[in-house]
Order: sequence, then C-alpha cells, then structure tokens
Amino acid sequence: MIVITDAMIDQINANNVLMESVECPVPYFSLLDDMWIEKGTKEDWDELHLLHYKADGMPPGSRYWRVVTGNGYLVGIVMTSSVALLSAPRHKVFPKLKPGQDTTLTNRHRAAWLNKNMRRAARIVTDTMYRGVGVSYRMVNLACRLEGFRFVEIQSSMSKFNPFDAKAGFRHAHINPAAAYEAGIAFFRRYFESHPADHENVLNELMGRSEPVREKVLQAMREFYYKNSAKEKTGSNLKVGTRKVDAMSADHLLRELQQLVFATPVYGIYENPDFGRKLPARLPLKAFDLQKPHEPLRLDLI
Repeated sequence: MIVITDAMIDQINANNVLMESVECPVPYFSLLDDMWIEKGTKEDWDELHLLHYKADGMPPGSRYWRVVTGNGYLVGIVMTSSVALLSAPRHKVFPKLKPGQDTTLTNRHRAAWLNKNMRRAARIVTDTMYRGVGVSYRMVNLACRLEGFRFVEIQSSMSKFNPFDAKAGFRHAHINPAAAYEAGIAFFRRYFESHPADHENVLNELMGRSEPVREKVLQAMREFYYKNSAKEKTGSNLKVGTRKVDAMSADHLLRELQQLVFATPVYGIYENPDFGRKLPARLPLKAFDLQKPHEPLRLDLI
C-alpha cells in the first residue's frame, strides 16, 4: 500500500529534492481588483487556445478554471487534467510511487492513489492584453486550491524563462538536461556554424546550401531525430514502413530537432493548503494576496 505522509514531504524538503519557491514581488495592477476566478468550459478554452503553443490536442480528464473581469471579459484559462500513471520526474520527488517489484494489486493501488490525490496543470494561457501584470501566477495558485486535490503537478518548458509557477507556489525538482543534449550539440557543430538554438539562422544556413548538400544534411537530421526521439517510435509510427520524420518540412524538422536537444521541462509540485476544505465556487483574484502561496486562504478577508 502506498502512503504519502507529511513526514515524507518534510524529508524531501530537508534533502533539497525540491527547490524553494521564488518570491518575486511586482507592482500591483489595479485592474486585478475586478477579476474573478471560477469554473470554465471547453468554450472558454476554445476562445483563447490559439494563444497557447500547444493549441491542438486535449489531455485526458480536462477541466477548466477561468478568470473573467467584472463585466465578463475572459482574461485567462487554466486547464487541469488527469496525471500520467508513470512519470520519471515525479518518481524523483515521490520515490514510493516509482515502479519496482510490483504486484497487480500494487499497480492498481498506485493508479487509484494518483487519481484520488493528484491533478496536473496541463495548459495555462492568459490574454496578451493582461500578460506581465501578475494574472497568471495568481490564477494558477487559486485554480490549484479550487481543484480540491492534495497535489497539483506541472511540467513546463516555459518555467525556465518565466517562473510564474514558482510565484504560484510550485516547488521545482532538480532539472536534468535532455537525454540527447550532448549528442545533439555535437551534431549541430558538425553541420552548422550558427548557434544550435538559433532556429532562424540555422534554417537560413541550411537553405542557403546547394541542393545536394542540403539534402544530405536533411537526411542526417532525419536519422538523428529518428534515432533519439521516443515520440517517433510510438503510436502510428509503429506501423511497418512509416516514419513521420520523413514527411516533415525542413522548418518543422529543425524545430523538432531543437526541441529534442534543448527541451528540459521543469517539473513542479504544489501541495494544496486548502485540501479537504470547502471553498467558495468563485473567488476574487486578489484573494491570492491575502496570505502566502502555501498558507490556507483567508476567507474571512474576502
């Protein structure tokens, strides 16, 4: 039987498995006083989803929390979902959830425990008019509380550049480079002079070569990607004679290759301080500021 105890969480923190959240105060944006978070719908997501870099595809068990102004203008959306049964970053934070010498009963209990205790912040998007003013991390924190689960996890590449999830109260596991990072750097250095992460310059360098040389490099890129990408060997790609990489344009192939080499999604976990507590169905966004991100909501001040 898998039991995640408070003592275990304390030990994880004591061993520095999780990094402390980042306090980044910003000037208060007065229009936040007229914003509310409440349950949303798929239609709300449809209204803003093109602003998200993962515009297509829906994770399993999707639910929605939206932020609206007092007059009903849609400001942002947090989509939550069920969590994956297995997750390498999660296993570093919760080692007792890591598969080992499992029985059928243990496997079933793991899935039941995850479904009962964990959700994932799968998609987060804010209207471009309201970015950079503190909407996102307030929205995410309150959505995690309202979701009602003990833990909410997040895995985001954008967190390296904009630590909105740390401001929301998520704690990050240590970041490891992509598995193909070293080999990928060597590959780019072999074929290109431009910085490997500079998409535009690498593409211009590629397209500026003679057709025979360009095709030779493209074929080398396809083979490197196919060899190192697990995604290329799942789903429909398991059919004999099919390789999605062979149908990719040069631009698409380069983006996928750079993603493979440089992507290091940050895994974060948030423990809900309001777990088991009945909360209002609708909260003002400024409720975030009435206590610290890891403290129970001060409902008496709303």
